[in-house]
Amino acid sequence: MSIQQYKPTTPARRGMTSQDRDQITTDKPLRSLLMPMRAQSGRNNQGRITTRHKGGAGRRFYRLIDFKLAGGTTATIEHIEYDPNRSARIARIKDDKGEYHYIIAAKDMYVGQQIVSGEDAPIENGNRLPLKNIPVGSTIHAIELYPGRGAQLVRSAGASAQLVAKEGDYGQVRLPSGEIRLVRLECTASLGVVGNEQHQNVKIGKAGRKRHMGIRPTVRGVVQNAVDHPHGGGDGGRHRMAKPPRTPWGQKTLGYKTRTRKSTAKMIVKSRHAAKRK
Repeated sequence: MSIQQYKPTTPARRGMTSQDRDQITTDKPLRSLLMPMRAQSGRNNQGRITTRHKGGAGRRFYRLIDFKLAGGTTATIEHIEYDPNRSARIARIKDDKGEYHYIIAAKDMYVGQQIVSGEDAPIENGNRLPLKNIPVGSTIHAIELYPGRGAQLVRSAGASAQLVAKEGDYGQVRLPSGEIRLVRLECTASLGVVGNEQHQNVKIGKAGRKRHMGIRPTVRGVVQNAVDHPHGGGDGGRHRMAKPPRTPWGQKTLGYKTRTRKSTAKMIVKSRHAAKRK
């Protein structure tokens, strides 16, 4: 997977890059695994905007990803596909019963590779096992937080975690943020690194490409009027803030702790903030 550059035929093209699609083997998704998506534009069921700066994306279908892949499944990869709803590539697999599934494609997956899920699965790239059957030090992705709920952690392009220890009923997993978290050993995970690792190096190049992705412009608070934002106002050019930074609604931000879910705090062995301070 490499980065494709363009000739500078226009100012936008000069800094624009994209990914080549040498890993993708088909442009036609499986219709039975598609679901129509209604454009929400950041609005809830009452029509109120709950997420700003969203809207205007091209129409797309949602791919039904199998984040569980039941134990005892043996499947063969038939295609590596592009998914417009996520940064990672997806793999279309066909199990021994003749049923098709989509899974997150790991790095170095290839057409014809066998994928095995279950406690007896071999320790090979792409296979899915419970944490209790994965050796300590292994690189993993698509990790369950609760047994049977399906993968919730480490699913984006190029992401990976590491199983660093096992103690009692829990395993210690180092997440991409640096956080070390306890996860029950009954939870499953896939071996390897999520593919499409060059995704983070793509340069958008122009504003219109962002609009096609459904990302609308963001206006800084310091250039707004005082009536519209706590950072707004001033005497024409004075952009220094004398107060702590805040959201448009007055909530402190940039370092202000807002975590209120203390019931899961006991599962965090090492905070991601402590990891960054080193």
